Amino acid sequence: MTTMLLPGMPQNCGEPVFAEPWQAQAFAMALALHQRGLFSWPEWADALSKQIAAAQAAGDADLGDTYYRHWLAALEALVAVKGASSAAELARYRDAWDHAADRTPHGRPIELRSEDFSAP
Repeated sequence: MTTMLLPGMPQNCGEPVFAEPWQAQAFAMALALHQRGLFSWPEWADALSKQIAAAQAAGDADLGDTYYRHWLAALEALVAVKGASSAAELARYRDAWDHAADRTPHGRPIELRSEDFSAP
């Protein structure tokens, strides 16, 4: 399998570099959704470049440390635009995962529970 590399992507020896597991997971989700036909590579490149440009316009210093945050935001936007989910549903799950992470002791696996969706 050929690794997808884009300009600005953190890499080492031609391979992507991930500082945290969620970055690799976001990368893998984008590849999987593309392989399933949700979006084309030109659509992905456009969504990512728009996200990066918007972040820079809002003051992102573009030092490479926020690249995968832009990646995830672009992926969420594309998933919503394509109708695979809605922005509201994505926000609902993000908030539930945040709540689950907050109640989970350090070093323990985070488990999403039904009550995480109704947490304040």
